[in-house]
Amino acid sequence: MISNHESSGSNRDRGMSIAVTHVLTIGITTILIAMLLTSAGGLLETETDRSAERSLETIGERIAGEVESADQLADEDDPDVTITAAHPRTVANSGYTVALRENCEAPLLDGETDCVELTASNADTVVHVPFTTDRDINGNEVAGGTIEIEVDDDGIRLTGGNR
Repeated sequence: MISNHESSGSNRDRGMSIAVTHVLTIGITTILIAMLLTSAGGLLETETDRSAERSLETIGERIAGEVESADQLADEDDPDVTITAAHPRTVANSGYTVALRENCEAPLLDGETDCVELTASNADTVVHVPFTTDRDINGNEVAGGTIEIEVDDDGIRLTGGNR
């Protein structure tokens, strides 16, 4: 009879072993999927920031060229010039702001160079693009979109934005 009892206990352990195996498999699978989703979210955020930075660099280079063109068009006979330039309203699904800054302190800039500063709202991205002018700069900030670059006796300023 002792051998019978041992035999039935062994069957119960085998049945319990299958249940524990299923629970462990489900637990490990859940942990792996959670880790995969977490790392994919981080990768997506990094790619969004890179995309925003590239887009802001392109827009900044265009605006810097437009500021220099407006500065060159304004002369002593007619110092008032306005250039209207259409730019995207968003980059990488994020709004952005544009500002002209004097003596920019930024990577690769010496602190004595004027620049266009673009800042994305939802991405952790700020881009500085240098330009040259001898005029004073009004450091106001406008939203991205259609921007007016105004040059007059007081200097250069941005107006408009997000139209």
